[in-house]
Amino acid sequence: MTEALVFSEAIDGERVRLRPLRPDDVDVIERGMAEADEQSMPSGPPPRGELVRRVDAGGRLDERGTLDLGIEVAGRLIGDVQARQPRYALPPGAFELGISIFDPADRGKGYGREAVALITSFLFESDAHRVQVSTDVSNGAMRGVLERMGFALEGVLRSFMPSSTGPRDYALYAITQPDWKTLKETWTTRS
Repeated sequence: MTEALVFSEAIDGERVRLRPLRPDDVDVIERGMAEADEQSMPSGPPPRGELVRRVDAGGRLDERGTLDLGIEVAGRLIGDVQARQPRYALPPGAFELGISIFDPADRGKGYGREAVALITSFLFESDAHRVQVSTDVSNGAMRGVLERMGFALEGVLRSFMPSSTGPRDYALYAITQPDWKTLKETWTTRS
């Protein structure tokens, strides 16, 4: 599955569009990552060459096992989301998500939740069987989003993420394909 994982068309949600990154996104991403707080980006922003390489992958799972997509709202790039399946680190069919909403003014509006839902659905429709997300234990906003979406807390990764103050604990959440399907059916019947 992973070699064929390609995200060639944009996927529209109610307010959010996920799309492959484009060359004109590099400056926006670089600015957004440079302004991110340590909780959002504990390792700091990647070098510009890395951002260019990510954009050049064009919505395909790249050689690192990462699919990078832009999060767009009303025609404006507000963040990015990654689906990661590094070779030899995760088994086939299991993916880890990463998400960044660049401007704090765009946070808390449901855009991140919708982006996570869109990429999770895409992965499960592409035969993934598990999607997981890790976040700083003190990131109550992200943890709340994941819990409301039905992701289960599987544990705490102690001293996991390097930071300027020392290794940080991260909470690991996951959802399986059958659980996601059941939740989506529940959401549909409530609408």
